[in-house]
Amino acid sequence: MKKHSKSSKLTLWILVALVLGFIVGVWFPDVGHGLKPFRTLFINGVKCIIAPLIFSSIVVGICSAGSINGLGKMGLRAIIWFEVATTVALGVGLFFVNFFKPGAGLSIGTVVDPKVTQAAQNKMSMGGFVEHLLPTNFAEAVVKGDVLQLVLFSIVFGMAVLMAGEKAKPVLNFCEGLNQVMFKFTELVMSLAPIGVGAAMASAIAEHGIDVLLPMAKLVGVLYLALITFVLITLIPALKWAKIKVKEFLIELRPSLILAFATTSSESAYPDALKSLEKMGVSNRIASFVLPLGYSFNLDGSTLYLAMASVFIAQAAGIDLSIQTQLAMMLMLMLTTKGVAAVPRASMVVLSATLTSFGLPLEGVVLIMGVDEFMDMARTTVNLLGNCVATTVVSRWEGEKLSSEFQHHS
Repeated sequence: MKKHSKSSKLTLWILVALVLGFIVGVWFPDVGHGLKPFRTLFINGVKCIIAPLIFSSIVVGICSAGSINGLGKMGLRAIIWFEVATTVALGVGLFFVNFFKPGAGLSIGTVVDPKVTQAAQNKMSMGGFVEHLLPTNFAEAVVKGDVLQLVLFSIVFGMAVLMAGEKAKPVLNFCEGLNQVMFKFTELVMSLAPIGVGAAMASAIAEHGIDVLLPMAKLVGVLYLALITFVLITLIPALKWAKIKVKEFLIELRPSLILAFATTSSESAYPDALKSLEKMGVSNRIASFVLPLGYSFNLDGSTLYLAMASVFIAQAAGIDLSIQTQLAMMLMLMLTTKGVAAVPRASMVVLSATLTSFGLPLEGVVLIMGVDEFMDMARTTVNLLGNCVATTVVSRWEGEKLSSEFQHHS
């Protein structure tokens, strides 16, 4: 109970910081600009946790599977769910943007430097994507913060440790120790979350102003509506299928979801989400494998947003996209979003590359950038929720029973 009240207290302080940040950004924009370094400091603190935490938790998670056969079955189930959820997210995004047409009547007048997308374009081909899957060396992936490469390296490393058996015991012990240390490290960094969150909100409002929200309010509103619909028609039914008590599930994850919403980084909420899932009764073997895997392969919110944003820009530019073109775009996004790291602004790179591939004006990126912070909050929260649901679904699919507090018994 002590721990629960501690997390509730942190949640309260984060909410207070959000409100204060909004007030400072609106009425004291100069102060808001000055607070930006604190936001950067907090995000940097979070980023430095991610590589060792993902590496150690995946290795420990894989080794707790006991055998390669058990691991393969679990991995296949996770990928099946990821693909189902991603496809529904893309479908919902395309439906809403075509139905509400938020881009109709807008005009694109600002030019963006095409060099912004050059690096992304080089990776857009199937060959480029495959080449990018593994790093030339692990340190490079850590330095770049490439989550996809980190996850795949850690999976291969964990499988190698599992296959090496008894001789690899010291390596496994090291990873288990590292995992525990990184959780404590995270607790220390997370105690600074209210400062980071307040500074993030203040600097965002100070930088973009409230006025920038008005012309783009329709896009923001339609995105939020689409994300809520996706949660209601996909994630909630999945929890019900798994016989999870939805209310208790959401209450347990509330601090993690609020943190993801406020920082626009689902990575910042990763350690607490992992703890919450294990508290619900999801085994470490599954939670430590499926959750980080989802960070690269199951970004439901970002995928839905990218489908909407691409068509929105076409509408704003007066370009009519056929259903066939939109379906081709959907297939391409299914592939490219697998390489999107769950960090702020990563979606903008994929969006720029998608626009280029389909001959849409890159000026559209500038149109969206003003309100992207506010859309990023919602899609990041759905990314995190989607991954927690995926982990729980795979856990139940594997035949695990969750603690009675969270599971219905039929």
